[in-house]
Amino acid sequence: MDVEILARLQFAVTIGFHYIYPPLSIGLGVLLVIMEGMFLKTGNKVYETMTKFWVKIFSLTFAIGVATGIVMEFEFGTNWATYSRYVGDIFGSALAAEGIFAFFLESGFLAILVFGWNKVSPKMHFFSTIMVALGSMLSAVWIVVANSWQQTPAGYHIVGEGMQARAEITDFWEMVFNPSSIDRLTHVLSGCWQAGAFLVLSVSAYYVLKNRHIDLSLKSIKIALILAAFASLFQLYTGHQSAIGVSETQPAKLAALEAHYDSSAAAALYLFGWVEDDQQEVKFGVAIPGLLSFLISGDFNHPVTGLNAFDPADRPPVNIVFQTYHLMVAIGFALIGISLLGLFLWQRKRLEKTKWYLYILVFSVLLPQAANQLGWISAEVGRQPWIVYNLLRTSDALSKAVDAGQVLFSLILFAIIYIFLFALFLFLLNNKIQHGPERADELSSEYRYQKTIVNKGR
Repeated sequence: MDVEILARLQFAVTIGFHYIYPPLSIGLGVLLVIMEGMFLKTGNKVYETMTKFWVKIFSLTFAIGVATGIVMEFEFGTNWATYSRYVGDIFGSALAAEGIFAFFLESGFLAILVFGWNKVSPKMHFFSTIMVALGSMLSAVWIVVANSWQQTPAGYHIVGEGMQARAEITDFWEMVFNPSSIDRLTHVLSGCWQAGAFLVLSVSAYYVLKNRHIDLSLKSIKIALILAAFASLFQLYTGHQSAIGVSETQPAKLAALEAHYDSSAAAALYLFGWVEDDQQEVKFGVAIPGLLSFLISGDFNHPVTGLNAFDPADRPPVNIVFQTYHLMVAIGFALIGISLLGLFLWQRKRLEKTKWYLYILVFSVLLPQAANQLGWISAEVGRQPWIVYNLLRTSDALSKAVDAGQVLFSLILFAIIYIFLFALFLFLLNNKIQHGPERADELSSEYRYQKTIVNKGR
């Protein structure tokens, strides 16, 4: 394998593994705010116990996420030196903003969130929880801004020539609010909320099936179901908005997403299929004629730029983009169905009695993670052959001093380390789940008893 493929594979492995954890942290951060807010509002100690339990899970995912994220920044210098020089002024500004405005905020208040119980006032602790949740989302803001600039560059000019050329910021806020940043940010955040919500649903459903911590688990399920339903429906909306944006700014990517080859014709929307790029056809495909045209324009006959309008050297790999995109969409609709069905069962007071649905919830934790990974692949591979769209090719962005053997060795080394870290994460996560919340059942009984006494006193 050549150095470009290996370097891209190494970065894909490291960022793919890292991206397991930030979505969980962001989603859990929102849920922690809701849980602790419910405790302050109701005084029910079950919500406090619930919050303390999920703080432990949050801390674990945050720690692994930080450790795995550092590696990628070194890779920019080792494997992608030309890219780093080209975008350093822009990418560096976004990463610096992420560190100053997000990471320090999140990590600073994290100590109070984890260790501040009974050491600060309840309101101060709740404020710390909000700041940690806000910091985690702000972190996503700046990372998405940096990546979105690669997709749709704005607010810059090029200085220098040839291999010494580099992009410099001319308008910071135009760079931040580039054409794709808002659509991509809302899509990413809704995916993060799904990841956190379905983790809570999975663990809570497991407890119900095992007849453990029933009251706490059912309350957790209700909170997580509401967020899951909102995030899943919002994800559908943000995905639609992102597709409209892609049609305007990255037409080759949109054509690859739906394997649309005609230079300028109405485009069908495929439900599934297998793309034969050489023959420019989708085998075993089921498509709805004109639906892609309608979704991006409101007109079934609206012409959509196809792959044949671009030079073959400027087209992304079609089948991998097509498959990952359609799998992501299918999972998205499955998550909508699961969350809405849960709310229906809750309303009918049948949730804890519907065992088959609880088993679905236990395994549903895998679906948002899969959708996030698939969406990232379709977005990044769909940008190829450009690392900065229409400005710098991926093949030109490599470090000139690194050979294939060095990249292969580090790739194998990272893979071994990450397998170990993932096994450690699963071990610690399972250990915390098996241990469960502290005194949850006792607190629930105590709260119900106190509430009964108060009602009788009235």
